[in-house]
Amino acid sequence: MVGQFLRRHGGRIVTYIGFLIFAFVMLFPFYFIVVSSFTPRYEIFQTPPRYFPQNLTLENYPNMIATIPFWQYYANSLIFAIGSSLLSTVVSAMAGYGLARLKFPGSNLVFLGLVLSIALPQVALLVPIREMYNVLGLNNTHLGLIILMSSLVTPFTVWIMVSFVNQIPVEIEEAALIDGATLWQTILRIVLPTMRPALATMLIINFINAWNELLYPMIFATRNDTKTLSVGLISLGREAIGTSRPWDRMSAMSVLMIIPVVILIIFGQRAIVSGLTRGAVK
Repeated sequence: MVGQFLRRHGGRIVTYIGFLIFAFVMLFPFYFIVVSSFTPRYEIFQTPPRYFPQNLTLENYPNMIATIPFWQYYANSLIFAIGSSLLSTVVSAMAGYGLARLKFPGSNLVFLGLVLSIALPQVALLVPIREMYNVLGLNNTHLGLIILMSSLVTPFTVWIMVSFVNQIPVEIEEAALIDGATLWQTILRIVLPTMRPALATMLIINFINAWNELLYPMIFATRNDTKTLSVGLISLGREAIGTSRPWDRMSAMSVLMIIPVVILIIFGQRAIVSGLTRGAVK
């Protein structure tokens, strides 16, 4: 009986065990960060470490907020993430529709160039962008950071938009034009509502990418009025106490950074899956 059961369900059991191991490896760091944020500093560094602390405390959170201008960083991150995700999604939607519908000489080369630019490393562009921003006065500005992040995520967003628009039957737009609708009316009343899943998906993904971005804010936001949470976490980590870093306050800050992303994924997971699966293939 056991042998027959294993032959019938052995593959499924191995798959479930593999998923459980993968989930444990992925979720354990989050568990440890959350627990450390409520653990007194002296207990975090006990040897051997305790994964189920006995003395929990909330002091790490007010201590962290008192150490750095946390709420200023939080507002900066929101401006940075919301602004760049909106700008990149709107621009990419227009570019994606144009590349999918308006065939002009060199359109394929433009699309290919955008796709290839995804592989371009950020570090390679830091020096010329820095010099250009010095001339334009965009260093340490929210607008400069938003433009930078938008340029980083736009190529991938355009790729998704083009794939999605190609799935919309062009006959629907032609019928609207024949009925007397203008091009803009067709786009606003037919194309954009149809593209809503792709727009929602890329808006969420671009927001998460901007929220977690470190390199651009670290280079182009050196003042407190423009620093984001990711840069603030690095700054907090530099304040070593003795020979160790303040992992208690860093863990508390990490938890507060994770919360918006978790909430966004919980409420937007259907839109993400729908948009990616519908726009992934033609």
